Amino acid sequence: MKKIYLTILFMGLFVLVIRAQNIWTNEFHYDNVSTDENEFIEVVLEDAGSYSLSDFAVTLYNGNNGESYDTKTLDQFTMGDVEGDFTIYYYDYPSNGIQNGESDGIALSYQDVLIAGQFISYEGTLTAIGGPADGETSVDIGVSESGVESDQSLQLSGTGDQYAAFTWQEPALNTKGQLNNNQTFGGYTPDPEPSNYPTAFAGAAQGMKINLTWTDATGEQLPAAYIVYGTTGDTFPVPEDGTPVTDDTDFSDGEVALNVPFGDEGYSFNVDPNTSYSFTIYPYTNAGEYIDFKTDETAPVTDVMSANYIVVSSEEFSNALNTWSWTPYDVNGDEEWVWEENYGNPPGSAKMSGHTDANYPNEDWLISPELDLHSYMEVFFSFDHARNFATNDGLSVLVSSDYDGTSDPSVNGTWIDITNMFTFPENGTWVFSPAGEAEVVEHSGANTYFAFRYISTVEDAATWEVDNALVYGIISVGVEEIMKENISVYPNPATDRLNIVCPLQGQLRITNITGQVVLQKALNSGVNTVNVSAFEPGLYVVQFTGEEGNTSTQKLMIR
Repeated sequence: MKKIYLTILFMGLFVLVIRAQNIWTNEFHYDNVSTDENEFIEVVLEDAGSYSLSDFAVTLYNGNNGESYDTKTLDQFTMGDVEGDFTIYYYDYPSNGIQNGESDGIALSYQDVLIAGQFISYEGTLTAIGGPADGETSVDIGVSESGVESDQSLQLSGTGDQYAAFTWQEPALNTKGQLNNNQTFGGYTPDPEPSNYPTAFAGAAQGMKINLTWTDATGEQLPAAYIVYGTTGDTFPVPEDGTPVTDDTDFSDGEVALNVPFGDEGYSFNVDPNTSYSFTIYPYTNAGEYIDFKTDETAPVTDVMSANYIVVSSEEFSNALNTWSWTPYDVNGDEEWVWEENYGNPPGSAKMSGHTDANYPNEDWLISPELDLHSYMEVFFSFDHARNFATNDGLSVLVSSDYDGTSDPSVNGTWIDITNMFTFPENGTWVFSPAGEAEVVEHSGANTYFAFRYISTVEDAATWEVDNALVYGIISVGVEEIMKENISVYPNPATDRLNIVCPLQGQLRITNITGQVVLQKALNSGVNTVNVSAFEPGLYVVQFTGEEGNTSTQKLMIR
């Protein structure tokens, strides 16, 4: 009889431990415009009366070094609403009490043991050092709070009784201590896998990126999202039901993966120049342990050759002013360009303001190094920026091909105003956003300079912060000069049939002017005939790589 009682006791303890796992971070606020305030973290616990709240803890982790910087036990939290078996708790942190990222984390633990799936992060991932999440890598929730108001938060929505049933949403009005917007606690029935794949999946090279586009899947069961895989190799992984795929947009290891919500019919990846990339896409329903991928039939695939670009100048303003490749020039006024250490994309930017205790007249330039751009077929200039207070009236972007590099730019050099090629914030904001990418080849030469010009008056003195000033060029293919003698292509222009004479066996690749691969096949030595009747009229590039590794390239015109 004692053995039976002990067995029942141990079973009861086991159930208690299992239930202890059903706690999750439900909502939080960590960043807003101006001084951070109203910061809080909210958690949900099932069967709260069964536990000692002091056994649960919320630990905050620093993305810079991976170490924890704050821990609060659940008995320090304020109890909010009770919804059935679920109790909501929240803790109000002091101003700037929760770090703003990048890649800061939140860990939930029970008796100093990390609760499965409850080491989350925002604005990136991190690996914890010490504390309950020691050695674990966080899961990025995929949304962030840059530049929102202090009454907003990041929250879970959906219907269910555990963390995996909900999804994180973009910032919305906070519901601290209450059910979130569009959230219900209760039974959860997962959706079946999506009925169909998306269609018209295609990629095109544009500058330093490859732009993917597709048409959303249709059918009886629509997907919740897609996982997009990219590779520089020959094969893709196949996702497995019940195992979410973590976002990885860094192509440095030759592979990427990205979750894209249903309704977003495209994404752009940063890529290396003159490199062949392949992409595929799988739709899925649900999330967490319920995630259900469509993997039957054949997933769409697209192959793209990236543009042959070269980064000519890149200034991220990450460190002090004396390390910049760009040079400030103070034409008028006491205020000057300075380094803004705490703000940027990521933090670290160039800042100019004509306001201290009042508005003052100023004219200040920030000028790029001399750039030789004459040999590029296309030239692009881009940057990120934020503007607050006053208006955009005194903010300009200019380019010159005859400035001497040292004298007063307001009276020396011919400067062309290209401000209207970029996007400026309509309303004041501290949120950094891309200004756009301008094609400026018509303004480029052997000694080209770009400049940001700031002018303030006693009536109008904005604060302008700029970051990530980038100039890159697309190299002309130069097909006539690159081993043209190794292959013969005729007729050229062609309409339906193309003959290619090869000195040896090899691989043929034909791309359109956007870099999209339209044909790829093996060729034999001698005369090969290729059907090009389905090609759209226009310019193409024919590339042949022989069995010894040598490459021949020629232009092809289709009529």
